[in-house]
Amino acid sequence: MIAAAENVTVRFGERVALDRVTIDVPAGAVVAVVGGDGAGKTTLLRALAREVIPESGTVTSPEKHEMGFLPAGPGSWSALTVRQNLDFVGGAYGLGGDELRSRREAMIERCGLTVAADRLASALSGGMRRKLAAAMAMIHRPHLLILDEPSTGVDPVSRIDLWRMISEAAAAGAGVIMSTTYLDEAERAAHLVVLDAGRILVQGSYDDVHSGFEGTITRGAQPVRREWSWRRGRERHEYWPGESVQTDAPRVDPDLEDIVIAMSLAQRLRVAP
Repeated sequence: MIAAAENVTVRFGERVALDRVTIDVPAGAVVAVVGGDGAGKTTLLRALAREVIPESGTVTSPEKHEMGFLPAGPGSWSALTVRQNLDFVGGAYGLGGDELRSRREAMIERCGLTVAADRLASALSGGMRRKLAAAMAMIHRPHLLILDEPSTGVDPVSRIDLWRMISEAAAAGAGVIMSTTYLDEAERAAHLVVLDAGRILVQGSYDDVHSGFEGTITRGAQPVRREWSWRRGRERHEYWPGESVQTDAPRVDPDLEDIVIAMSLAQRLRVAP
């Protein structure tokens, strides 16, 4: 196991950011953490990166130089070029000479930045700058790769490039844990962790999460109980947690978005799904 959190609780003042969270990050696998704003995703990643000290519980992770961390912000220095950013980070991890040049050029090619290699980071598009930040986190080939919403706000083509880079890192043996707002990305991960208000609602493979979901989801223009519904396109989906369905509306085979929203509603409305 590359990294793990066991019964980890983190507080910021009176607010509980993580509540007895337990997860494993195995080598060669991608773990995706999903949840709404304030769910605890960033806190969990920062705890694994040893940037946040838990109030209780145990965190196991590699030494700092064996980790790569991509924060939610830009993740690069705007006054440096693409090559200079990679050289600076690579040098900080002890790389130099031909090895650094070789890795730098390989990363530039892998993330599609060859034409922009000598451009300042401040002059890059949002997607290009995010790919640069990911390359900076990966250049030293870390054992643990921690990515905080790497593709948020990134164009579809750059999202594909980013996911390929992440998959290649895992295939090379790294343990990868990433938060994401894109549930189609989360479905590709080997392991899902669904957080809400600092608690794990469910975790496992996508197939496990889908097959273990209890209750019924219906769709229609007018829900019976609006507080249990959410908009999907031109319709509203409504969750019926473990009770008789009080509508003739068509049933839905839930996708991950439906499951995450339904379980979050059940948690907040204090009804066990």
